[in-house]
Amino acid sequence: QKHSVSLAFAYFAKAFGGAYMKSSITQIERRFDIPSSLTGVIDGGFEMGNLLVIAFVSYFGAKLHRPRLIGIGCLLMATGSFLTALPHFFQGRYKYETSMSHNSHVNSTANTLPCLSNQSLADSAFFPLDCEKAAGSSMWIYVFLGNMLRGIGETPVMPLGISYMDDFSKEENTPFYLACIHTVGILGPMVGFMMGSFLAKIYVDIGFTDLGMGLGKVQHRVTRFNVILVIKSVVQPYWFSLREMDFVPSLRRLFKNSIFSLMILTNLVAVNGFIGMITFKPKFMEQTYGQSASRAIFLIGIMNLPAVALGFITGGFVMKRFKLGVVGAGRMSISASLGAFSLFAVQIFLHCDNAEVAGLTVSYQGAPQVSYSQQTLLSQCNMGCSCSLKHWDPVCAYNGMTYASPCLAGCQTSSGSGRAMVFNNCTCITEAMTPAANTSAVLGQCSRKSDCDRKFKIYMALSVLGAFISACGGTPGYIVLLRSIQPDLKSLALGMQTLIVRTLGGIPPPIYFGALIDRTCLKWGTKQCGGRGACRLYNANAFRITFLGLISGLYLVANMLWGCLYLRIVKRQKKLELRKQAKESALEGNAVTNGHAHISIAKNKEDTNDESTI
Repeated sequence: QKHSVSLAFAYFAKAFGGAYMKSSITQIERRFDIPSSLTGVIDGGFEMGNLLVIAFVSYFGAKLHRPRLIGIGCLLMATGSFLTALPHFFQGRYKYETSMSHNSHVNSTANTLPCLSNQSLADSAFFPLDCEKAAGSSMWIYVFLGNMLRGIGETPVMPLGISYMDDFSKEENTPFYLACIHTVGILGPMVGFMMGSFLAKIYVDIGFTDLGMGLGKVQHRVTRFNVILVIKSVVQPYWFSLREMDFVPSLRRLFKNSIFSLMILTNLVAVNGFIGMITFKPKFMEQTYGQSASRAIFLIGIMNLPAVALGFITGGFVMKRFKLGVVGAGRMSISASLGAFSLFAVQIFLHCDNAEVAGLTVSYQGAPQVSYSQQTLLSQCNMGCSCSLKHWDPVCAYNGMTYASPCLAGCQTSSGSGRAMVFNNCTCITEAMTPAANTSAVLGQCSRKSDCDRKFKIYMALSVLGAFISACGGTPGYIVLLRSIQPDLKSLALGMQTLIVRTLGGIPPPIYFGALIDRTCLKWGTKQCGGRGACRLYNANAFRITFLGLISGLYLVANMLWGCLYLRIVKRQKKLELRKQAKESALEGNAVTNGHAHISIAKNKEDTNDESTI
């Protein structure tokens, strides 16, 4: 039991670090001014590090002192977390993208002329020193390398830990222990997302940056991602055995098992959908339902993850209470998978309209925008303002429409300072309203329409229920895997599963999901020295169809594979039962006739090699 507690803590630590990294994807993207496809590469660094050593650790580690190897891995994870935090201390101050200076030291009288200032000249006025500092954005490589080192350190935790626990616990208790470990592991992402939500509200240079600066609500919030995992491990020397290493023959025996191979393929497809979903779900909630980055991360941590933890516990309890075998576990897993898929498919039809941003999603008169180009940001109302088309400094007008900048809103004057700054006499607002109405604007994007909040609540309810149902099939799925392989191949099987699923299911999804999501961008940010930065506004409908459609397609294929896997399990189990009955009949017949034992040798090589533990 004490080993299970230690393993559960290791699961908590690795899941905490991974979830915090996931919650910071948007902030990393804006901190280094990089597109979603590149943040996908950074996020995939964990799996890249994992695959470098997983095969060797899984096979050779099973022949060594497994708890010591897990301790070494935890120490490497802590080192990787330190490395990830280094850019915060090495990189210069963060420069917020803004089209004008919001001075916090001036009085509240009219003090700036957004429309009349010639801001287009600033587009090319980059100073060499500023560009030199901007080059520090390449420090995202430290985050990538730190994430990779975390992946290397995490390698022994799952395959060696699970196999060690299964070897030294009663067979009927394994499902319960697995459920407990996974449940404690879910607390890691829960704490990670909660911390990510809190830090998303804090400016990156806290203590050095004036928090009263006029900034967009969410667009300029950047979190410091220097949460450090400190895990104290006692590492003792170990020696390799003089025994013979039969890695390749063991690998051949393992992949002759058709159930194992089919389960790897099923998990591979399902994990592609899951990794893509969890990586960009906070951004999806921001862009589709108008949630802030902080609130999106908070809701995932406080609602979805507890549902997953409860699902793991429920799955393990049902397995133990009803003493389900391999067929029962397979039936439970496929039922959970189909139920979760059905709830997820409904989410595609829940959506809000695009945010009303003048010149991007709607025209300056309020009509839906048919096409988009840089020139659509210009209108008769702001033609004489010499506005920059590159900057993103959104303001919300009292008519509920967002404008890309105070200048593009045609605002003539401003009053106040910092976040309380108000822009007045905006000619573009006048054009879209009655002359007597308020023509002022405040910093930040406008909130979505009231019905969007209702739809978001329905979306969250479906999401939480789907997460619970899906997690109910997690523990039975593990049992199917563990009971379908020979005991001496258990660590190798778990390691190879981790290697294949993380190589093809962990690295590609953030990259191709990010690349497809980038294609739905309407407004790109601009780097300080020129060039395209991070995306500031997406086409919400295109984002939704791309994101949810791709995930649904992957989950549909995974469910079809689960059906094939279940039929294979049932067929194999019937064959084993018939063989057992024949053997018992032969033994009884021999005992009655002459007392001689009758030995039956199966002709099906696959069955004798692979199914000894079902």
